[in-house]
Amino acid sequence: MEDGLSSFWGPVTSTDWCEKNYVYSSYIAEFFNTISNVPGILLALIGLVNALRQRFEKRFSVLHISNMILAIGSMIYHSTLQHVQQQGDETPMVWEMLLYFYILYSPDWHYRSTMPTFLFFYGALYAVVHALFRFGFGFKVHYIILCLLCIPRMYKYYIYTKDVSAKRLAKLYVATLLLASICWLSDRVFCKEISHWHFNPQGHALWHILMGFNSFFANTFLMFCRAQQREWNPKVVYFLGVFPYVKIQKPKSQ
Repeated sequence: MEDGLSSFWGPVTSTDWCEKNYVYSSYIAEFFNTISNVPGILLALIGLVNALRQRFEKRFSVLHISNMILAIGSMIYHSTLQHVQQQGDETPMVWEMLLYFYILYSPDWHYRSTMPTFLFFYGALYAVVHALFRFGFGFKVHYIILCLLCIPRMYKYYIYTKDVSAKRLAKLYVATLLLASICWLSDRVFCKEISHWHFNPQGHALWHILMGFNSFFANTFLMFCRAQQREWNPKVVYFLGVFPYVKIQKPKSQ
């Protein structure tokens, strides 16, 4: 939304969300949509430290780092509202979903080298096409399809997992995803009505916060399931009594 101070970054060339621009600073277009990515970075950092400390497979370290990169890209996009920065936010979203697809399906994939090779070239091709063409609606449809492709495997992991704490993580993953989607849709669909309110609930900022927790719960659940597959005796424990992480006990041979 327009209004506010003068813009350091120039006219808006990207998708503009339902938050008044440059209200608090000439350098930050959408203040709340920018700072709301910080929780996602911190949660991904907690996951990364745990993955490194307990020597989980490198795929999980890469996953946590990708969550951090995505949040940083979102901060840059919402602070500038420029088209190039929006592409720098959307392309990593697709790459991240390809990484989730690999983590979910690779354990049962018989031809180990084919999947990462295909996903790498697919992600590279998408980045080139997305840089050359602007397709806002097409991006959303493509992203939703990638998310839907991951659901059957997540559900399989859920029904085969007997641990109550792990199942709670999966339920929190679904709950945060649903709440985040409601916030995103409300901010997008009812922006005209919201703009007349005295208080803006900042639906898109809430989407960022909830999706930060959503990724955190998903990553922790997947780490638990992978540790079960490797027979590492996983347990869900809590950092500071609040943030769940997976504690494992590897056999001495590993």
